Amino acid sequence: MVRAYTQEYIYKHPWDRVTSASWRKFTEHENRRVLTHILEVDTLSCKLDLLSRKLYITRAVTIHFPGPWFIRKIVGQDICHCIESTIVDAQSRSMQLTSRNVSLQKFVEVEEKIRYEPHPNNPSEWTICRQETSIHIKPLSALASMAEKVEQRYAEKVLKYGATGREVMERICKYLEAESREMAFQS
Repeated sequence: MVRAYTQEYIYKHPWDRVTSASWRKFTEHENRRVLTHILEVDTLSCKLDLLSRKLYITRAVTIHFPGPWFIRKIVGQDICHCIESTIVDAQSRSMQLTSRNVSLQKFVEVEEKIRYEPHPNNPSEWTICRQETSIHIKPLSALASMAEKVEQRYAEKVLKYGATGREVMERICKYLEAESREMAFQS
């Protein structure tokens, strides 16, 4: 069984500020204290395609495995390695991040897609964030009811991490807003 869900969130900040906050989300020390499940983030590649005017970035993300403790015992590890692929199209003002786990795939497959675009009702001031996540716990398929419960617990953790991430993004956006006001005032 695969558990999938979609969330939408409206940032009352312009697209360029929200996407700037997204890049700072994992890199600032203060955020790491809040996003405790993130252990390491490394940029693997960064390419600007001059023809399409798109930026392509691939990062390796190491996280605490968010599954229940007994699954971590079965798996034998409590960290998970993921690959995050990001495409930024400044011309159409869209940013899409796709993350997949590359370790523990015998046990669990998680794919998360996040897309930031200007909000259709207020494109110059607001940004809409759409998040799609699918979770598939594999080794328990013979025990479908248990697999379903594990997927539910895993989904609850992912939702919690998503909410924490949005709080961090909001804080960064407010900081960037204040920083831009201060720069404008000094000019």
